[in-house]
Amino acid sequence: MKDRLFDLEDRLISFAVRVIRVAEALPKTPVGNHIRGQLSRSGTSPAPNYGEAQSAESRGDFVHKLKIVLKELRETRVWLLMIRRAELLKPVSTLDPRIRETDELISIFVKRVKTATKGRQ
Repeated sequence: MKDRLFDLEDRLISFAVRVIRVAEALPKTPVGNHIRGQLSRSGTSPAPNYGEAQSAESRGDFVHKLKIVLKELRETRVWLLMIRRAELLKPVSTLDPRIRETDELISIFVKRVKTATKGRQ
């Protein structure tokens, strides 16, 4: 089980690096700069928040931190979709693998939150 935790942490770190690469490639315009900052914050946040969840003080704290990871992943997804729709990076298809990875991570964390909250209600 421990290897799975580090695999997920590693996956989140790799995700953050890919998001950083997208952010760095955005145009140096007022809109590009705004989205770069927002995307950088939301896309790099899941990995350290997941790391914090691993040393949560209680089940409630653990669930709360997982929900923060989920919130940040969802925000990142919206920024990526906005970048694609506004065609701020070309070809826009380069964003598809990143959006797919975001969707997969969201799905993983939805399940983790559900599993962690079972029996708490």
